Amino acid sequence: MTTATARQDPPTTPAPPPVRDRYLDLLRTLALVRVVAYHVFGWAWLTVLFPSMGVMFALAGSLMARSLRRPAWSVIRGRLRRLLPPVWLFAAVVVPLMLYAGWQPARTGTWAVEFLNYLVPVGAPPFPERLGGDPGLVDGTWAEQAVGPLWYVRAYLWFVVASPLLLWAFRRAPWPTLLAPLALTAVVGTGLLRVPGETGEAVADFATYGSCWVLGFAHHDGLLRRLPGRIALCCGALAMALGLWWAAGHLGPEGWDLNDIPPAQAAWSAGFVLILLRYAPSWRRLPGRLRHLDRIVTLANNRAVTVYLWHNLLILATVPLLDLLWDVPYVDAHLSGFLESTYTLWMFLLVWPLLALAVLGAGWAEDLAARRRPRLRPDGGTRTRGLTSGAGGG
Repeated sequence: MTTATARQDPPTTPAPPPVRDRYLDLLRTLALVRVVAYHVFGWAWLTVLFPSMGVMFALAGSLMARSLRRPAWSVIRGRLRRLLPPVWLFAAVVVPLMLYAGWQPARTGTWAVEFLNYLVPVGAPPFPERLGGDPGLVDGTWAEQAVGPLWYVRAYLWFVVASPLLLWAFRRAPWPTLLAPLALTAVVGTGLLRVPGETGEAVADFATYGSCWVLGFAHHDGLLRRLPGRIALCCGALAMALGLWWAAGHLGPEGWDLNDIPPAQAAWSAGFVLILLRYAPSWRRLPGRLRHLDRIVTLANNRAVTVYLWHNLLILATVPLLDLLWDVPYVDAHLSGFLESTYTLWMFLLVWPLLALAVLGAGWAEDLAARRRPRLRPDGGTRTRGLTSGAGGG
């Protein structure tokens, strides 16, 4: 062996891809199921049992902190690229449906700018509060309900754009950065400072879930693991108790629905997420019996944007489909009362096959956005194993 040969660097192998944390994937799946259940049944206590939006923002914040090891602009551009095409596909279906149903958008001086929110939803896209039609089909507010999920996309985009600055501030002053959104919620959410219009709603959403997003940073950076368990448990319980205390004195039209009480939602979600992430295990695989859910969890995470965008519209679609049962003579004569008393349960059961159709028919947009070959069922099977992607635009 010559000296030149001996001095050659040893061959290098490419770094393995990052291993997904299946515990976080499971949390995201539970959050999606809870969101669908809430919009079907309308049970206010579900917002207390499992604050899905706070959990989803925290998981997205953790992924964002991991991604920001790369240049900030490339990360922001990549997040936008992965999130917006599914939104465009959704808008390409919903907007024509509203126009076909008789919507005539007001041609104000800003109407073109407002419609741009269907392309980049940094604000609220326009929609009719009520839309006429056959009263036997769906409620007149169906357009508002169908477009409603876009508020999450708007808040997500705000967080993505603000993340480089937020992460910079967090790594220099973690606790002030963590508590600042709660303080902002105490000002904006209580009416001490009123920001008018859609800007006010965007600021309120940013403040309500900002601490959850920053807790995602803390989870990624290991700050929560270094925090003593008893202190984390006490702080989380104190924040949750504060949230419930505030909610008890400011109940909205739906009672304990925390979505109507931003300060309570902010405190309860932050405390819940703090405990959930401080005691989070790290699972490369789902343990025990949960392993039977592996493909469902993988599919839900690969199609989280699709499920979230389409679920409200498909919940509405279950109504005319279920009403067809009354056209069957036997059902109308013998099962009518039973169906009426369990109607929402059947809506909940029927929406999942419809969501499966949405995953098949619209999920490919998530693959194209991620620059992957479109897949009909990315559930981690033989043909898709190892190709899982972050959810919620992450």
